[in-house]
Amino acid sequence: MLSSEFGFRIAGMFIFALVGARIGVDAAALFGLPIAVTSFIFALVGMLFGLIITPWITIRPVRFIRKNIGEMSIDVLFMALIGLLLGLLIGLLLAYPISLLDGPLGRILPAALTFVAAYLGLTIFSIRSREIWTFLRDQWGLKAARRNLAMSGDRELILDTSVLIDGRIVEIAETGFLGGTLIVPRFVLSELHQVADSSDPLRRARGRRGLAKLNELQRNEDVPLRIVEDDFEGVSEVDDKLVILAIQMEAPIITNDYNLNRVAEAQNVPVLNINLLANAVRAVFIPGESFPIHIIQEGKDPDQGVGYLEDGTMVVIAGGKHYMDRTVNVTVTRLINKPTGRMIFAELSNNSN
Repeated sequence: MLSSEFGFRIAGMFIFALVGARIGVDAAALFGLPIAVTSFIFALVGMLFGLIITPWITIRPVRFIRKNIGEMSIDVLFMALIGLLLGLLIGLLLAYPISLLDGPLGRILPAALTFVAAYLGLTIFSIRSREIWTFLRDQWGLKAARRNLAMSGDRELILDTSVLIDGRIVEIAETGFLGGTLIVPRFVLSELHQVADSSDPLRRARGRRGLAKLNELQRNEDVPLRIVEDDFEGVSEVDDKLVILAIQMEAPIITNDYNLNRVAEAQNVPVLNINLLANAVRAVFIPGESFPIHIIQEGKDPDQGVGYLEDGTMVVIAGGKHYMDRTVNVTVTRLINKPTGRMIFAELSNNSN
């Protein structure tokens, strides 16, 4: 089955071939060549031009617009439409007196002015949508209609790339414990697209997982989410942009990136670390407590075995190397809690087989 882009290329090739042939007929006298020759040459040029350029003036702009609208939050989309309508109204009001001017100005300026006013309205209202919503809320007490009563907190929470790829944010947001609006900066979304388009299969899978999780958040009407267009020229690192945005918005960053955690805390930016949350809600085993574990691999040190609890906690078992692929009872000796996760050190219980 032919792709839509290929079909547009073929159609464009024939259309531009006809246009080129017609131009060739008119240009025959200019080049001093027979009409059939110039018509054939210009038709070939038109075919080549149509084959190359057609997708760029048809299907690709439509895809670009659909992609941006799909990624745009409802708040920004609503404000962009209001800005577009307001710009068109202003342009039309100014167009009539300008159309009374004599000469080409009276014919060209009204249309140009309407286009510029519509573009400015669309751009200004979409870029400053957050400030406009805040102003309306402060002045008239308006609330976003989609906010659930259980999640009516006024705070904003900025998501980074790692937390979207991780995916646990979807389940956490659905519980209603976050109590605020999730903010996804456009530069985070761009980084996700770069990861999803990577030549490395593992990175590509991680990026696509992050985009899928973002789509889940957008489809959930009970989870307030907004994509913001804020960016910072001269700053290349996404982590640095996140910290600057968090300072400007006075909002915490949700992440599971240990390095971003340290950078943000060094600049007094509040951080909500998903790994720390996971550690807090995991089943707690105290030293001396026993439980069964399936040993699946060797540890780094001699004679060690490694297993994992259902929540992903790593358990390092002294003397467990000889019990590979077996389930044994172990006794906890010590715990290590880190921002990157929790580790349990244990030894074989006396009743292990």
